Amino acid sequence: MNASARGRFGPNVASPRRRLQPANTMASLPPIMLFDPPLTAGVLVRRYKRFLADVAIAGRAEVAHCANPGSMLGLAEPGSAIWLSASLNPLRRLRFTWELVTADGALVGINTACANRLAEEAIRAGRIEPLAGYASLRREVAYGEGSRIDFLLEASGRPACYVEVKSVTLKRRMAAEFPDSVTARGARHLRELSAMAAAGKRAVMLFVAQREDCASLAVAADIDPAYARALAAAREAGVEMLAYACRVRPTGIEIACPLAL
Repeated sequence: MNASARGRFGPNVASPRRRLQPANTMASLPPIMLFDPPLTAGVLVRRYKRFLADVAIAGRAEVAHCANPGSMLGLAEPGSAIWLSASLNPLRRLRFTWELVTADGALVGINTACANRLAEEAIRAGRIEPLAGYASLRREVAYGEGSRIDFLLEASGRPACYVEVKSVTLKRRMAAEFPDSVTARGARHLRELSAMAAAGKRAVMLFVAQREDCASLAVAADIDPAYARALAAAREAGVEMLAYACRVRPTGIEIACPLAL
């Protein structure tokens, strides 16, 4: 499928544990999200029921939590090399959580919850230049139609900045693409960001691609045409689009560089 058929953004535009700073400060954090304890290597047998995966670890069969509600297109091939985090909680039903997979010769982070952690650490460390210079960062602040914004950045003399984060795992050709399945929730978030922009606030849609084998970010209009239309409307309303690739290793993940839009 060619790029025009998929659509492009066009110009503009148990999980790893971390000790986070208080939500109302912008104290610097190390920019790398380390896996602690270290990940365990395994092999994917199958993914099923969206949030479950049968895996093999050192020849032993296990059921792991799959922290990804999307289709995981191209990332759930049986026999793939994977890495899993292990919970230290003896009461947890599933000890292992699937974190990374090797696809097309590259490591990809599949845990969608990691995108917010990566974005926060990069913002606090000043590695996302368009979001630098704010005095405070607050998480999960209520706004819009009963939603919570991922990050609210504030500083004296500047409009409040509302930042919504999306985890990107799909890659086709050399472009990371979002979404990999229909997301009515994602379209609603774009409408809410548009309302913030109309109210004189700064509104930012930040896409975090948990892989480094891509050169740009595109909208998967063939997968979710409604989301593609909502994104175009949000850009017209003044919502800023940012996209970054990540450096992914079995030891940790970090936001690495901006992607062309």
